[in-house]
Amino acid sequence: MGEKIAVFSDVHGSATGLAAVYQDAQHLGATDYWFVGDLLMPGPGVNEVWDLFCQINPSLIVRGNWDDLVINGVAGRIPPTKPSRLYFGRLAQYVASRVQPGVVEQMAKWPLQQTRQVGKYTYTVSHNLPDLAMGQDLFPTNPAQNFDRLFSGQTAATTAQVAIYAHVHHELMRYATDERLVLNPGSVGEPFNRQWDLQADTRAQYMLLEVDEQGIAGINYRHVAYDKEEDWQMACDYDLPYLELYRRQLDSGRVDTHNQELVAKVSEEHHYAQEYAAFVKEIQQSK
Repeated sequence: MGEKIAVFSDVHGSATGLAAVYQDAQHLGATDYWFVGDLLMPGPGVNEVWDLFCQINPSLIVRGNWDDLVINGVAGRIPPTKPSRLYFGRLAQYVASRVQPGVVEQMAKWPLQQTRQVGKYTYTVSHNLPDLAMGQDLFPTNPAQNFDRLFSGQTAATTAQVAIYAHVHHELMRYATDERLVLNPGSVGEPFNRQWDLQADTRAQYMLLEVDEQGIAGINYRHVAYDKEEDWQMACDYDLPYLELYRRQLDSGRVDTHNQELVAKVSEEHHYAQEYAAFVKEIQQSK
């Protein structure tokens, strides 16, 4: 009897997108779930996302760079040295105002890399590189040599046949230089593509991996429609910071995280620097 593993990542606070993915995976008979990092922010879902995530109960979890931003940000450990850093910090302040006790501490325990034997193959799973959750080393169009680095870290990873990563928000199937298989499930909450005709499809993405006694019997890259206006209503109800940037993202798929000029303008209009500074000061005074 084979397994159907629903591999998902980069939820980025979309409770509605995650619910749609879970429903689709259940309908297709998923027997297990693997999460490849980046659960919260910049979308509005916090406890809604966490409660559903716990219901899904992935058997494999790795930590992503936005998970680290949540962990550091709720503790006031993101210095606002440039507009994007203030953006991360102010969003983390929003998470801190809503998140259930113990959630961030649990996220901090997630590893950067895990390996798993399923059927004939060993899978190494990391959000980005096994020892680095951020950066663009594994952008889909980069040379195959870059992807060799996925098969490093834990001893079992060096002999793995398949690497799964996330981070770049692109579905992907390609090969390392020795032709070991590299997979990426895409993004639940923020699918990316520089080709705007392709970017127009912003349905929630995940990968259904079918494993049998011979190896991989099927790889199904799923695009699941969901009502983004539900996320928008949640964002409005909860007074999500950078609301206008979130609206742009929902409408076009465009993400302005590193648009320093625009982020600075929005931050100034809403006095986010002062709000975040007060948040950090309160944390420091409580120690």
